[in-house]
Amino acid sequence: MKKEHLVITGMSMEFPTPDGPYKALENVNLRMEKGEFVSLIGHSGCGKSTVLNVVAGLYQASEGGVVLNGKEVNAPGPDRAVVFQNHSLLPWLTAYENVELAVKQIFTGVKSKQQIKEWIEHNLELVHMEHAMHKRPSEISGGMKQRVGIARALSMEPEVMLMDEPFGALDALTRAHMQDSLIEIQARLNNTVIMITHDVDEAVLLSDRIVMMTNGPAATVGEILDIKLPRPRNRVELADNEEYNHYRAEVFKFLYERQRNPADKVA
Repeated sequence: MKKEHLVITGMSMEFPTPDGPYKALENVNLRMEKGEFVSLIGHSGCGKSTVLNVVAGLYQASEGGVVLNGKEVNAPGPDRAVVFQNHSLLPWLTAYENVELAVKQIFTGVKSKQQIKEWIEHNLELVHMEHAMHKRPSEISGGMKQRVGIARALSMEPEVMLMDEPFGALDALTRAHMQDSLIEIQARLNNTVIMITHDVDEAVLLSDRIVMMTNGPAATVGEILDIKLPRPRNRVELADNEEYNHYRAEVFKFLYERQRNPADKVA
């Protein structure tokens, strides 16, 4: 049996507002094993990003919290790396230099200059960006920028990758290529991944489990769906797969029947 790697227990979160406290999350619980890929899905305002920010150490939960490898999470750390929808690259630096910033922060004094250079190049190769490592963000496409952002996160050797709709701003074809790259990288590195997505197909394709959140306020875990599709996964082969389409249907049922978006309700 695999050892529990990351545990969220009784996580609740309140934010102050002019009208009084707003409870974004209430009693969120989740246990993850090392190397597991979990997607968080739900309607806007269901607290997905709040969960991610507490795991990242950017927020402190009002109640409960997060334990990683037996230690309480109460601040950001290099054991957790975040990939946002916006690549967040520094525009005046090349792809290589953007990754170098993260590597030097973690490995100065640990790796030699040559080892640092080789490590930066290795991580850019992982995301198939070695050919453009000396280009600035303005010289590369949106998908390529996201690849650099993922390389920067991977270069820190995080135990947990936190991804907040990392492919949401990309066109469909580029998004598909990025998803395939992520499948390949995760298979090689066995990182634990928590990813926020609004894309049901993306969630089913990538995940070991899909955590479906209830609508806010006081959002919580509504259902957890185990995705038992064998790996490696091929999107073309899965298109007509009965089990794959069953999982898709289960997520759609939750989102659009059991948790209808409040904005869609007729007064």
